[in-house]
Amino acid sequence: MENKPKIRYGWLKGMYVYTALGAGLSGLGMILIPETFASIWKMPVQDPVIYGIAGSVFLAFGLVSIFGLKSPLKFAPVLLLQMTYKIIWFIGVILPMVFKGQIPWYALIFIMIFATYIIGDVIAIPFNYLLKKQLTE
Repeated sequence: MENKPKIRYGWLKGMYVYTALGAGLSGLGMILIPETFASIWKMPVQDPVIYGIAGSVFLAFGLVSIFGLKSPLKFAPVLLLQMTYKIIWFIGVILPMVFKGQIPWYALIFIMIFATYIIGDVIAIPFNYLLKKQLTE
């Protein structure tokens, strides 16, 4: 008897909605009104090219997450990628700042928001489904 992977469709769809709204609207703001968006978050002036890349990536996550509402399993790798880059950001960017005692105060809100995405993604992503060997491969 084959074990069927447990899939939390409610969590998956919830994370797609959260990503579509959070990342999508953030990306849109970063692209269309970058100065206003940075001012709202009280962030220093950003390089427009790098800031635009980040905004484009956030917007792309938001848009692709809309497709995940229709096909939650097919688009689960989007959540996996989102979770992975946020974990890398914590380890590669935030931890060194913490160890140096140089964490900017405006980063705290991003830390809290990104942590909610990571926790939600860990709960939602059907790792056993994504990592199981497919018979058609």
